[in-house]
Amino acid sequence: MPLSAKLDAVLDRFAVLEARMAAGSEGGDYVRLARDHAELEPVIARIVALRAAERDLAGLEQLLADPTTETEVRVLAASERGDLAARVDDLERDVRVALLPKDAADARSVILEVRAGTGGDEAALFAGDLFRMYERHAAAHGWKTQVISASDGEMGGFKEIVAEISGSGVYGRLKFESGVHRVQRVPVTESGGRIHTSAATVAVLPEAEEVDVEIAEADLVTDTFRASGAGGQHVNKTDSAVRVTHLPTGIAVAVQEERSQHQNRAKALLLLRARLYDIERRRLDEARAADRRTQVGSGDRSERIRTYNFGQGRVTDHRIDLTLYKLPQVLDGSALDEIIDALITDHQLRLLAAEGAT
Repeated sequence: MPLSAKLDAVLDRFAVLEARMAAGSEGGDYVRLARDHAELEPVIARIVALRAAERDLAGLEQLLADPTTETEVRVLAASERGDLAARVDDLERDVRVALLPKDAADARSVILEVRAGTGGDEAALFAGDLFRMYERHAAAHGWKTQVISASDGEMGGFKEIVAEISGSGVYGRLKFESGVHRVQRVPVTESGGRIHTSAATVAVLPEAEEVDVEIAEADLVTDTFRASGAGGQHVNKTDSAVRVTHLPTGIAVAVQEERSQHQNRAKALLLLRARLYDIERRRLDEARAADRRTQVGSGDRSERIRTYNFGQGRVTDHRIDLTLYKLPQVLDGSALDEIIDALITDHQLRLLAAEGAT
């Protein structure tokens, strides 16, 4: 389909959405309409800007083609044509990127899971480093991080930590972080100065809304138990910790961070809903295997995606062969955007290439 026809179709769809919202909808229908409307608004702005620039360029071309156009006007039009043509090209490229197939979950908050892998205590310490990297990165973007559950490592760090990172567009920025992260450094426990290689697994799940995943109460078994941990006045005094098991899938989620059963159960359901939503998304991804060729990596949690080499002060993302000698800045969250931006750009280029092939 020619680009102009695609733009007309998008404008028509936006008009239909606005009409349906104005007519009034209830519940889940309105949520979906509002979400689609918000997603299209920036695309519409780009299309409007492109169409305006195209009209201006067409006007200049008309003046230049008209033999009656005065010399001074012709010179002025000729001097403006180059800049305006370049602007049209830039806007067209922006529009093509904006029209690429969207992940419906990009605008959502996420559930972040970081787990120590091979490497024992050093892996747990590295998992802690990764979590703090994402926590600082989130704070820099104005996102909020809240721990849902955590299991401390014996010498620090985490055997496992699960947190909610809430804000606008979090999943779209962090989704390429899923995978195996590898660290090469001399552990604090190593007296001989030998470099060890350890790993931690990161999973980034889009947060699901109730309209996305319906969980029947009859499918849930809730158990309570006493919270355990490093201490605190509420630890081990009341049965505040909650484990929720989803019978159809066998997925069990335990949360003990909050003081009340009600709060812990609400967080457990949030995490359970995200995991069920992720399972469904993966199922659909497998059904659309051909589309996966356009993705940056498979997102498979067994895939090694990045190496953090302390001896050389470098971070290498293996999916796009990007190396930055900014290890401290990446780990403090300030330079992580450079890697994420490169991954997103590569992803868009792959999608554009696939669009051109079709």
